[in-house]
Amino acid sequence: MSVVRLNSEQIATFRRDGFVVAERLVDSAEVANLRVRIAALFAGEYQTGVMPDEVNWRAGRDPETATRQLCNSWKADSQLAVTVMRSDIGRACATLAGWRGARVNQDNLFWKPPGARAIGFHQDSAYEQWVVPDDMVSCWIALDDTSARGGTVEYVRGSHQWGPGRREVAFHAPDEPFVDAAQAARDAGVDNPQRVAIEVKAGDAVFHHGWVWHGSQTNLGDTMRRSLVVHCMADTAQFHPTSVGPIYSRYKRFNDLDMDESFFPITWREDGYRSPLVDAVLTRS
Repeated sequence: MSVVRLNSEQIATFRRDGFVVAERLVDSAEVANLRVRIAALFAGEYQTGVMPDEVNWRAGRDPETATRQLCNSWKADSQLAVTVMRSDIGRACATLAGWRGARVNQDNLFWKPPGARAIGFHQDSAYEQWVVPDDMVSCWIALDDTSARGGTVEYVRGSHQWGPGRREVAFHAPDEPFVDAAQAARDAGVDNPQRVAIEVKAGDAVFHHGWVWHGSQTNLGDTMRRSLVVHCMADTAQFHPTSVGPIYSRYKRFNDLDMDESFFPITWREDGYRSPLVDAVLTRS
């Protein structure tokens, strides 16, 4: 397994642009295994017996032209959990954010076959109003070679500096995926927002800021575009006392703002602590 260690130049790039590429984060054997696990998950085969928290595409129910998405598949598949809970990913996210440690907020699986439609440009942290603080750093991992024509993820350089935009964006299969980001640019006084299509090899990754605008176009190529995203938040994050998330606030205990590490595990902390769940997953897989 490769181990990611960000250098000072990469950290500076992240702070300037809101994203930075990290090559060869996942080796070829891990990529191949993740592809197998993803196929099973999208077929409704949950190795642990637990469904992902969000199943946004199901065969026979949803259009073939929709980009397939699952959220928190680590709960459904222990081998996927091994990648999601990698300590080096947690450490990199914490380093970029300036946290003392990182915990898993959630994961996303995206599968964009040829012809699958766009994902609207959005800011991840806009959906995290049930968390205090709502800042995130995410690790987007390519599981296929990517290209602009193939609908790879695109980032708007420097847009994390614009501040929070509107949450109610057209996310799944919009006709004009950039429209909300374009409005955010106008609001920020940016005349020519710079979009960067990430063209990388399978196993490469991008770390991105929670407030950077990003999305993807329709896959006009003839190959799959699969990816795994690990979203991290600060190890000190708590539930918001009044703002409720319709899905993830179900894990909030009554009269308690602390996050249960069984559902939001700490994967790295500067004092060496990790949630017991992390080592248990690594042992069982």
